[in-house]
Amino acid sequence: MEHRLVEEVLRANGIGWRSSGRCSDRLIAKCTSFETIRWGTVQGLIRFAASSGCEITVTGGTERGHAHGPRSHWNGYKLDIAPSACVDRAVTRYPSVGVRRDGARLHRSPDGALFAREKNHWDIAFP
Repeated sequence: MEHRLVEEVLRANGIGWRSSGRCSDRLIAKCTSFETIRWGTVQGLIRFAASSGCEITVTGGTERGHAHGPRSHWNGYKLDIAPSACVDRAVTRYPSVGVRRDGARLHRSPDGALFAREKNHWDIAFP
């Protein structure tokens, strides 16, 4: 999907995004890009936003700088969102499914999304 289209879809569903570099270039790590994101990932985030009732802000998309792998940010399967009291409560209502190798606590939503609490954001892998 193209970045601009995803931005419009997210905005229409009350979801914001921010970039530490104030840019959307997929090749620059400090940007936040939605270029080549999967439609299922976008739909998963919209479902989470609707079910949680929280204000959601995306802080990481398909740009460089994330871990590699077949189900990675780069390949359109993952997004990062800003934590907040509301988001934290919504995610931690999901069952805990252990701890990732890096120490991030994991929670799985009923639709299969895997939430990992990293230092300053929630890393979400969508099925």
